Amino acid sequence: MEKEENILGKEKIGKLIRKFSIPCIISLLVNSLYNIVDQIFIGWGVGYLGNGATNVVFPLTMICLAFALMFGDGSSAYLSLKLGEKKKEDAAKGVGNGIIISVIISIILCAISLIFLPQLLNIFGCTDALREYALRYGRIISIGFPFMMIGTTLNSIIRADGSPKYSMMSMVLGAILNTILDPILIFVFNMGVEGAAIATIFSQFITFVLNVIYTKKFKSIKLTKEAITPKINIYKKVAALGISSFITQMSFVFVVAIENNALAKYGLESKYGSEVPITVLGIVMKISQILNSIILGITVGTQPIFGYNYGAKKFDRVKQALKIVLGLSVIISTIAFILFQTIPDKLISIFGSGDENYMEFACLAFRTYLLLCICNGIQIPSGVFFQAIGKSGKSAILSLSRQILFLIPAILILGSIYGIMGVLSAGPVADGLAFFIAVILLIKEVKDLKECENKKNIVEESETLNNQLDRHIIITISREYGSGGRYVGRLIADKLGIKLYDKEFITRVAEETGLSEEYIENNEQKRDILSAINNGYYFGLNNSDELFIKESELIKEVADKESCVIVGRCADFILQDRDNVIKVFVYSNMENKIKRATQIYGLSTNKAEKEIKRIDKLRANHYKYYTEKEWNNHSNYDICINSDKLGVEKTAELICEMIKSKVVV
Repeated sequence: MEKEENILGKEKIGKLIRKFSIPCIISLLVNSLYNIVDQIFIGWGVGYLGNGATNVVFPLTMICLAFALMFGDGSSAYLSLKLGEKKKEDAAKGVGNGIIISVIISIILCAISLIFLPQLLNIFGCTDALREYALRYGRIISIGFPFMMIGTTLNSIIRADGSPKYSMMSMVLGAILNTILDPILIFVFNMGVEGAAIATIFSQFITFVLNVIYTKKFKSIKLTKEAITPKINIYKKVAALGISSFITQMSFVFVVAIENNALAKYGLESKYGSEVPITVLGIVMKISQILNSIILGITVGTQPIFGYNYGAKKFDRVKQALKIVLGLSVIISTIAFILFQTIPDKLISIFGSGDENYMEFACLAFRTYLLLCICNGIQIPSGVFFQAIGKSGKSAILSLSRQILFLIPAILILGSIYGIMGVLSAGPVADGLAFFIAVILLIKEVKDLKECENKKNIVEESETLNNQLDRHIIITISREYGSGGRYVGRLIADKLGIKLYDKEFITRVAEETGLSEEYIENNEQKRDILSAINNGYYFGLNNSDELFIKESELIKEVADKESCVIVGRCADFILQDRDNVIKVFVYSNMENKIKRATQIYGLSTNKAEKEIKRIDKLRANHYKYYTEKEWNNHSNYDICINSDKLGVEKTAELICEMIKSKVVV
């Protein structure tokens, strides 16, 4: 750990970016090319109608991917959390149940797709001319859904088990096999779209087999019959942990469905017809995905560099890394812009030939829909940057702004006014608006970084304490907001002559996780909707769970070493199996909590009451999420006390007397 921290904090930024980003770029490019290879060979072997058919079937694959990632990322998070608690059997149950539910849902989705394929294709914008190809391709692809889903679920779990290279290897082998089989089945055996579908599911089967083989040699757990026994409560927990990945993927399904239907409707009113726009824009989006994969790979690879140096208050290095990432991303997006504007006919020709209208619309789509693709060089890195430094709210806004907030409304509004050109124009409108928001947030953040750098002051606090306890004892303090519980904890520590651990955790966690102290302070004992949605958007980054795991480790570490008082952070649950822990809960009535909040925090009476209710709800959600218990249930604690009865100082004295009478010999 120490060596890695030194590298992130001292090594040249450029060298670090190369080290961390190149593997990310390769992995993402392989994933992007997996989807594009089929289209290239189908375009040459079948024609543009075959490509159009794959585009209307693609949302079905994305739905399956959404479920696979929910169970895979959810199981991965459950695995990490339970291993952090030293509960290997529970960790194995989470993984086992995640795999089982993935198997069940994959079979259900396979059956639904095979039975209702014609109706589903209609939802995703299929036209009469595309229907035959789409049905032939879709029926075979649907058969492979279980292999794809289970393989993807296992991929996430294998990475979390500490074998990212194995996970990447199984995926790369599948992609290579798909590339080899496509031309053989399409051109040699003249199997058309069916050949492409068979090549795809056979490749997915190989990845599936390799990942299933890995389950017999997990590093951190062992899958037993008990581990794979279905348990509803574990299913719910796994799904909750992976819901952000599901939401992200399903948002893309929603976008593609609306876009395809708009293209079919307004294309029919133009000289291009419905099929050409659906085919061409599907190809254009997948080509642009290559651009986005490179940019995203650079930025995701730089995420630990951003996070560590921000947490270590090395703001000059944060700015330097941000400058390099933005520079590289803008260069790449500029090159892509030049290619899209100057040789769109050459790019579309990679995917086969078409008539005059096909080529004309392809050039129009590249030059219009991707007119502001250069903005991706700012917008994409900004979202990852804010996630890396713990600004989950800003990151979530940037993550979802282009697709959900701007693109869908732009398609609907501009399409109704300008027809097919309006649909194409929705692309640059969404890119421009998302870019505008990203620039505003970035400028403000850079200014804040400069201020933080100027005000940076490292204070080392040393305390000489006179421990009055004859035994090693840990006191955990849980408290309602405004009850004075934090101050009660401070007084108890002072009176007993032991160390108080409260904000001291924030600095240590920031140093070890790379998360900012601001983020930790605002999120460590709360869970909000934006954080939940944002987790997983950028390839499974999940700061909330990482934070809980790291704090749990630190809490156990200090509890092993010395007597102390620990405020909040689910410490009562984390240390529940120890007999030297006294768990205290401090509460108060609303009137007195409002009075303290107005006096201490300067809030108005109305705002104070709302803030008290809001923070207590967030704490309760956080506690329930990680402990599966009710935060304010008094049976969880050894001492529950109303601080109003005696006042904060007398409350602390009474608790000290109770503790001393129990532990002092």
